[in-house]
Parts: sequence; structure tokens; C-alpha cells
Amino acid sequence: MDKQIRLARTILNGFEAYFAEFENITLAARTRFENGEWAATHEASTRRIDVYKEKVLDVLGFVKYIAGDRLNDRLFWSETREVYAGLVRGMTNFEIAETFYNSVYNAIFGHQHIRDDYAFVFSPQGDMPPVDVSKVVRRYSPTKSMSENVRRLLEDYALSLPYEDMERDVQHICDAIRSQLRDHFPLDADTLEVQLLEHHFFRNKAVYIVGRIVAGGKQMPFVIPMLHNGDIENPAVYIDAALFGPDLVSMLFSFTRTYFMVDASIPSQYVLFLQQLMPKKAISEIYSAIGHHRHGKTFYYRSACRHMQATTDSFVVAPGIKGMVMTVFTLQSYEFVFKIIKDRFTPPKEVTHELVREKYQLVKRWDRAGRMADTQEFTNLVFERARFSDELMQELHETCPSQIVEHGTALIIKHCYVERRMTPLNLYLQTANDDEVEAVMLDYGKSIKELAAANIFPGDMLLKNFGVTRHGRVVFYDYDEIEPLLKCNFRRIPPPRDDYEEMASQPWYSVGPYDIFPEEFRLFFSGNQRARKAFDAHHSDIYDVEFWHGLQERLRAGHVDDFIPYPQRLRFSRSAA
Repeated sequence: MDKQIRLARTILNGFEAYFAEFENITLAARTRFENGEWAATHEASTRRIDVYKEKVLDVLGFVKYIAGDRLNDRLFWSETREVYAGLVRGMTNFEIAETFYNSVYNAIFGHQHIRDDYAFVFSPQGDMPPVDVSKVVRRYSPTKSMSENVRRLLEDYALSLPYEDMERDVQHICDAIRSQLRDHFPLDADTLEVQLLEHHFFRNKAVYIVGRIVAGGKQMPFVIPMLHNGDIENPAVYIDAALFGPDLVSMLFSFTRTYFMVDASIPSQYVLFLQQLMPKKAISEIYSAIGHHRHGKTFYYRSACRHMQATTDSFVVAPGIKGMVMTVFTLQSYEFVFKIIKDRFTPPKEVTHELVREKYQLVKRWDRAGRMADTQEFTNLVFERARFSDELMQELHETCPSQIVEHGTALIIKHCYVERRMTPLNLYLQTANDDEVEAVMLDYGKSIKELAAANIFPGDMLLKNFGVTRHGRVVFYDYDEIEPLLKCNFRRIPPPRDDYEEMASQPWYSVGPYDIFPEEFRLFFSGNQRARKAFDAHHSDIYDVEFWHGLQERLRAGHVDDFIPYPQRLRFSRSAA
């Protein structure tokens, strides 16, 4: 067992090196925010994602050397797993450590032979450590007046920058809490307690204080967003809003947004508290939201296995217009869809399988600006063949036969993505009333503009490539044509020089690979004049080439936009109290 012990310790050492670097990048978030280093904030977010794979690859070299001729011996790995399970038993972050082991194992075996005998498909210690959430919570009880408690709260969560106007912020927060008490807690304010997670949540150009209000056995999720005033000469912070309720907090932790940086040295403490605030949100998504997206994938897989065991409905082709690049299927009882890259793409698509995978990886590392869905990537995913409908099997054999293998009663999909299911925008519009059309087309235009502000041009802006979440937000989910906005060449269509050119079926002008003609965007609404009218009322500037040139100039000047993850109407006024 000497070799197995050395191998297990080597993998654990690699995990601890990874976790330490993850923590160091996270801990520097406060300084980056205080200094207003927004470009560095984005770079650090990307770096923290990349460091996981780097550490796995570092460990892999040692693993191959230590294992020697037993590298592909599954009995050897079964024994190593038992040793590793003993090493991580009782660790406060054992679940993350087990996922790291799985990553090393999968790198050796190519995501094959994934069994509990050799890896941690399910943990012998359970899904999460038995933690005490109360140890990471600060409490503000009614021993003093509400304003005194809120003032103490802001002092406790103060950064090195001063508040722009603390008394104004205290008044805003107190007014917002009283309004919630009046509407949701028919109790005297003296019974109220505010419970807040002890560390700040940093993301993009904002920092959040996250917790809840508790009174009379009820709870109300409660988040205080804090922003930097951007003043170089007199930098300060201010409270921008007060957010209440699980829906607003869930939108803040959405699968469409960049991962938070929060000093959660015991991740499960924060995950459990947040899950209490957002009971409808999957625990896998909460792990991902605080940066542990690899373990989020592990937790998702475990939950998916349990769902498959507890249900009997068949996998079917996902509703909506079939894509030119992806084949998509789902279960009616399931909140996710599975997307497989086709073997051949429907004309005029000219991308490759490898290019599509690169685009999805790009989205994982990019600032998604709250407008692109996060995905989980799987290799050699095993399903029960009998649960696939005849229609779906025919679709798979016709569109992506190289990606499926039928082995006995199993169907193996060699490569796919899993994504939160949404209602395709074109389908949503078919049954929407006038007010819903107005609201969703307003948000559709906002999604295009916010993606552009994050240096993302979606490429194909057809309505079918956008989805509507349960909160009514419009999200882009078709990534095969995305490009950095700064790479695009936005042009006007030159006027035809004669009648022959005007009547020509093909363009009479040259078109480069990155040339974009905003005038043509009106074609995306073909056949839906109701949607076109609503869109034009708010976003006709998208058809103007100068709009896109202006965005490019801002990006080239180093401007980093704000992506406020809550309604504008909730933001406080910055005038003096």
C-alpha cells in the first residue's frame, strides 16, 4: 500500500495548493475593489477559474510517475481512493477535495469507468460537511434603535474607503426595512433581528452584504449592495439599494452571472446559509456562484442521478426551432437541457466542432454580464437507453451519430453540455399578451446592449437563440458565433450604384469575415411585427452603426460597465438625506 499512500497524499497536496491559491485570489478582491481596479478584477476572476485545471495538470505529472505501471490499474485506484477518503475524512472542505481527486482520476481514464469503487461519485461522508452556519453569521438584535443597529452594521462592514454619506445610507436602509416590516411582518419592529454572513461578496464593480431579517419565526432574505463612487480624487462607497425576498436574491446569484469572490474558507457554511435564503435554487448552482464551479458540477451530477432514479419519463427533443449547430433534448420533469454538437452543421453555418467547444469555454471565463447561461460540460455521460424516445433516437442518429454509443442497456454520449432550461424567446412571444411582449422585448434589447458593453457580440441574434427565465429575464444561450465586440467591423450597407446592383440577389459589396451590418438586424423579427414594434420603441439605436462604434470606443478607452443585477427602481437616490 506504500505506493497508494504516496499517491493519495500527492493528490491531496495538489488540492491544498489549489485551495490556497483560490483563497489568495479571493482575499485580494477587497483591495481590487477599494482601488477601483476593474480590469484587474476581471483578470482575477478568469485566473481563479483557470487555476483549477493548472493544478490538476501539475499533480498529473507526479501521479503518473508515482503510479508507474499501475497507472491504468483500477484496483490500484480503488485502493488509492480508500486511502484518500481516510485522509480527507473530517476536513471542513472534504467535498471540494473529493472533487479534485475525481478530476485527477478522470484525466487518467478519460471520464470512463466512473464508479464509486474508484472515484467519489457519491461521498462516503455525505454531500456536505456537518457545519454550524451560526459561526459565520453576525447578528444585530433589537437592543438599540433600528438606526443605531443599521449604523453599527455599516461600521462593521466598512472598507478602507469612507462612506460617501453614512447618515443618508442609514436612513435609506431603515426606511426600506420598515416598509418590509409593514408589508410582510405584522409585528413590532423590536422583535426584529438582522443576520448577515460575516464576509463581503465581491463581483465586478460591486460588493454585497448578504443575510436575512428574522422576526416572529419568519425570515426575509436581505442584501445590501455597496458601490464605489468612481471618484479618483475622493474615492468613497455608498449603499445603492436594499434587496428583499428570495426572488431578488436568486437573481443576484443567477447562473447567468460571473462567480462571486467571498472569503468562505469553509464553503459549505456559506452554501447552506444561502440555500436557506433561496430554497428553489439548486445547491450545485450556489457552489458555482461562490467560485467552486467544479464541485458545482459534481453536485449537479449527483442530483441528476437521483432525479433519474426517482422518475420514469422519457427523454425527448427539446421544444423550439431546431438549431443548426446543436441537438437539444430534455425530460419534461427536469429543469435542465442537454446539448450535443452536431456532426455536420446546417448551411450557412461554417464553424467546426472544436471551434464551438472553444466558444463555450470562452463563455465560462468571460464576464457573462447576467445575460449568458453558465453550462456544465460532460464527457462520456451514461444514460438508460430505454428512456430515450424513438423520435429523439432518430434525431441523434441523424445529427450526431459520432457522439453516441449504444452499449447493452446504456446509451453513452461522448460529449455534451448541460444548461438550465428556459423558454425560447420565439415560443414565449407566441402566447404573450401585449404587456408581456412589451416587457420581454425591452429586456431583449437590454440583453444585447449589456452583452456588447461586456465586449461580447452574440453574432446570431435570432429570437430562438435567446431564452426567458422564470424571472422574465432574457438570456442568450447560443454561443457558436459569439465574438469579442472589438473584433467586429461594423459597417453601413453602401447604396447600389445602378438598377442591376439594386435588384441583385447577392450583395453588390465586399463582405469580410468580421463585417457586421446593423441595418440587417431588422430581419431578426421577420414574421413577428408585434415584437418588432415593441423592440423599435426602445432599441432602434441598435440598427445604427454609430451606436456600435460608440461602444467600441468606450471599450478601447478601458471603460468597464456596471451590470446592476436588480431593478433600477430599487436603487436609492444619492442626494443628501
